[in-house]
Amino acid sequence: MDTVLRFSPALSDWVLHNLREGCTPAQVVEAMRAQDMPPEAATAIVDAFVFALRTGSPVPTDSVTVAPAYHYEPSRLPPGTTIRTADRLVRVAARAAQPAMAVLNDVFSAQECEELIALARPRLAPSTTVDPLTGRNRVGEQRSSQGMFFRLRENAFIARLDERVSALMNLPVENGEGLQVLHYPAGAQSMPHFDFLVPSNAANQASLARSGQRVSTLVSYLNEVEEGGETVFPQTGWSVSPQRGSAVYFEYCNSLGQLDHASLHAGGAVVRGEKWVATKWMRERRFVSEGST
Repeated sequence: MDTVLRFSPALSDWVLHNLREGCTPAQVVEAMRAQDMPPEAATAIVDAFVFALRTGSPVPTDSVTVAPAYHYEPSRLPPGTTIRTADRLVRVAARAAQPAMAVLNDVFSAQECEELIALARPRLAPSTTVDPLTGRNRVGEQRSSQGMFFRLRENAFIARLDERVSALMNLPVENGEGLQVLHYPAGAQSMPHFDFLVPSNAANQASLARSGQRVSTLVSYLNEVEEGGETVFPQTGWSVSPQRGSAVYFEYCNSLGQLDHASLHAGGAVVRGEKWVATKWMRERRFVSEGST
């Protein structure tokens, strides 16, 4: 059952001011504890402010609702040290339970990586992010890359990759959004963000009604990066280095509809060279894009 914590608007202003001035969440929590606030309440309040600032959601003014702790379930990823798809044997290099994630090798061959890059290159455009307040796509500072989307099963080559990725992620092909290819030149990065849809604007609500929540992500690396470009999970300490043909898989929505904030992740800046990735997002139900029937 959810718990509501109430506090004064003055405390709201104080927390917001300190976070925006560069204080770490831990420092703000410690200051609140020094004023005899119970540690669990201080952490929950500060976490709510951090989440609002990261997602662009409205910041709390006099209360926060604390949901039960995220319930970790067995991963959707098939068990074992290898996963056999219809056309390829994928090796599991590492697994973690909280959040549910894995590093996979041999997801794509070198030739497939090169073909994906060649097909995507002429269709690249400045990457957009979804404005959490309006639900509209915008070019912003969150991601300094270029990207494009393939349509699901757009051609025989993409269909083969869609089928393979679906087998790895253990959900129907129809639940997947179209494969996205992103290009990060030297210096480019993506700031910490969540892949799940924050249900705080009309655009997300419409998408959630059509297809359900995003539940898992597979980020596949299409080239060797000379330096930098790691996929970083700041709340867990994980950092995955990009290697051609490998991928990082992670989950963030369980059968109860809870969202795992430990899935927060970022793309580290490319120090030398460039980075190409292909990303697949899976939904709870068949993916229906805006305007489709």
